[in-house]
Amino acid sequence: MNRYLILHGTDGSPDSNWFMWLKGKLIGQGHEVWLPQLPNSDTPDAKAYTEFLLANDKFIFDENAVLIGHSSGAVEILHLLQNLPTDTKVKTAVLVSAFKNNIGWDALDGLFVEPFDFKSMKQHCPQFIFIHSDDDPYCPIEHAEYLAKETQGKLIKFEGQGHFNTELGPQYKQFPEILDIIHDIG
Repeated sequence: MNRYLILHGTDGSPDSNWFMWLKGKLIGQGHEVWLPQLPNSDTPDAKAYTEFLLANDKFIFDENAVLIGHSSGAVEILHLLQNLPTDTKVKTAVLVSAFKNNIGWDALDGLFVEPFDFKSMKQHCPQFIFIHSDDDPYCPIEHAEYLAKETQGKLIKFEGQGHFNTELGPQYKQFPEILDIIHDIG
């Protein structure tokens, strides 16, 4: 059994997009899932998010933990990984529509106060999977390519899927492809 952490993006909530659908599918398969409402998600702050996530002693970060994030939630997972306790290792990070800087939006500055430490991230997580669309209107695919290279991760490219959210259409109340990707992790 795996333990899953799912993080929403900026101005998001656990009820938005495909998050509740994925949570239901994983729980139905016997897994534990934590899908929290991140504090003040209109102005993401990596330090505050990390403190919030690590303060919850009900979710255990260990070799059975799979971390899934969308957009700024994906960026938070990178920050969280480099700030995990020294001997803590998680199984996998699945990062959907990740980005490497504030992409011209000052509200995202709080995600990048602390620079990325890829060496530390990789010490805490052996496997990174990036999921990105070739036409994401917010997060250029070059950001995912860069992050995948720096983490020695796998980049899975989709065509014409935007930001994998309901802004594209109601189909992103579900995301069966991510479930397939997660199953391949084991």
